[in-house]
Amino acid sequence: MADFGAADLDTFRAEVRAWLATNYPPELREADAQTDLEAVWGGRAFEGSDDPQSIWMRRVAAQGWTTPTWPTDYGGAGLTAQQARVIDQELAAGRYRPPLLSFGIWMLGPVLLEYADEEQKKEHLPKIVRGEIRWCQGYSEPGAGSDLASLATKCEDKGDHWQIDGQKVWTSYADKADWCFCLVRTDPTKKHEGISFVLIDMRLPGVETRPIKLISGESPFCETFFTGVKIPKGNLVGKLNGGWEIAKRLLQYERQNISAGFGEGGIGAGGSSGDLGEIAKQYVGLEDGRLADADLRQRITLNKMNFQALRQTIGRTAAESRAANGPSAATSIIKYAAAEFAKERSELMVEAMGDQGLGWSGDGFSEAERLAVRGWLRAKANSIEGGTSEINLNVVSKRVLGLPDPK
Repeated sequence: MADFGAADLDTFRAEVRAWLATNYPPELREADAQTDLEAVWGGRAFEGSDDPQSIWMRRVAAQGWTTPTWPTDYGGAGLTAQQARVIDQELAAGRYRPPLLSFGIWMLGPVLLEYADEEQKKEHLPKIVRGEIRWCQGYSEPGAGSDLASLATKCEDKGDHWQIDGQKVWTSYADKADWCFCLVRTDPTKKHEGISFVLIDMRLPGVETRPIKLISGESPFCETFFTGVKIPKGNLVGKLNGGWEIAKRLLQYERQNISAGFGEGGIGAGGSSGDLGEIAKQYVGLEDGRLADADLRQRITLNKMNFQALRQTIGRTAAESRAANGPSAATSIIKYAAAEFAKERSELMVEAMGDQGLGWSGDGFSEAERLAVRGWLRAKANSIEGGTSEINLNVVSKRVLGLPDPK
């Protein structure tokens, strides 16, 4: 692949478009393609797999396009932000499946680039780029959710290794993960200054995961237990007791990427998909060519306008974060707004469907209707995951508006 500068983006775009058309597995174009959608998340289970999604992921990763702006030394493509945007645009325009979805790409990788030593970068970043390792996040605990700095999972210095003992909760896909990036307490006498950031192989003795069944019927989150887990000294990232700085930085990336998934039909929409206006017309009906329920029509229009404004704001802040070498506290504003709009959208969806939007099972409901009610329930978590809405509002008040603490 030639290295085109920003002035020659049209040539670069043409080459990207041609490469995608040539290398996209034809099986993925078929509506009834039999491929494991879990493969899009990668991990050891799909290493060397002949599943079309896995083949697609490996081809894109070989180009460095799963992380196009990362340095070539670590498996990225070393491209500019403008070139990376061209790749994203062409993937969307051609309706290609995402080659790889990864907490490693969205959250861990950026902080490793910023805080890890060279040996850690060489060890972990190429595997993230290639989708060989699936990561989970060990942050929240039963007694440390919104007040994350109260975490109690111990990390003790045993001379030639660290020993981890404790429990994490709401660990997304921990039962499917190969590795965990985890906050642990290395100094019990201090709060924020006693936390460190470590990497844990989930195959080690003493690691146990238990999926948590949610009200939506899904189990994407887990309880994770560490009992006498021994990890190498080299798995400490950054400074000893310096993990809180890394934790805050990673949360900014997490909120940025959670927000980027919001939008009509997006991940953050709580599982319900499709154009809200068209779905409402189907169930409510038309009057003079418009949705018959004027009040519902007005609220749907406002929600769609808010989402459009949100998407434009996300695009602008993403460009600003690339220019500033990382996200800012503005991600908390977007995360809060996105969560509220997504919950509202799911509620409008169920309301528009009427009785058909309350079905859980049975032949009287279509698959889309059953997904709508599950999406409505799942959307409640949008204001909790990645930092609660209340915490995000506190961040906005302190770090964006500069307001004093309440007395």
